[in-house]
Amino acid sequence: MKLKRFTLGAIICLLSISVYAQEEQTKFGFELNGGLSLPNGKLSGTTVYPGAGFEAVILYRVISDFNIYGGWGWNSLPSVSSFAGDDISFEETGYVFGLEYSHQFGNSSLGYFIRGGALINQIGLENASGDIIADSRHGLGWQVAAGIALPLGSNWSLNPGLKFNSLNRDIETEGVSRQISYDYMSVRVGIVKMF
Repeated sequence: MKLKRFTLGAIICLLSISVYAQEEQTKFGFELNGGLSLPNGKLSGTTVYPGAGFEAVILYRVISDFNIYGGWGWNSLPSVSSFAGDDISFEETGYVFGLEYSHQFGNSSLGYFIRGGALINQIGLENASGDIIADSRHGLGWQVAAGIALPLGSNWSLNPGLKFNSLNRDIETEGVSRQISYDYMSVRVGIVKMF
C-alpha cells in the first residue's frame, strides 16, 4: 500500500513539475514594427522610390530560443510615373508567418533574432486620391529578417533590424497583365512585449 501511495505521489510530482516547466517555456509576445523600405529595382519597368511599412506580429515560444510568428503587414513604394498613371503607390498587404530564432549574447541581456517566413500577400496600385485602381490576388512570397533585441525591462524590448520581402504577382491594368517582382529591403524598429 505504501509503495502505491509513493508511486502515485511521485507521478503527481513529476506531472506537476513538467506542467510548470512547460508553462515557463510557453510564452506569447506581441510586436509592432515599422520603418523605411528600399526597393530592389524597378517594378515592371516603373521606377519606385523609398517608402515605408509596418507589421503587427504575434509570437509564440515553442521551445527555448525558437518562436513561431504570424501577423499582418503593409508596405508602400511610391512612383512619380508608372504604367498605371502618375503618382501611383505600389502597396503590399497581407499575412506573414514563420519561424524565429532568438538568443542572448553570452551572459548579456542583449540578444539577437533571425527570422524566416512565408507571405500570403497581394499588391495593390493606389492613385493620389487614395483609390485602389488595380490589385493582384493573394499569393505566396517569402521574408527573411535579422536584428538586435535591446531589453527595456518588464519583458519589453526594442528590436532594430533589417528585413527583406519578396513577392511576385501578376496585375492587370487596362487589359494588360504584368508581372511585378515586389522585392525590398526594410530598415525596421520594433517594440516587443513578451508575456
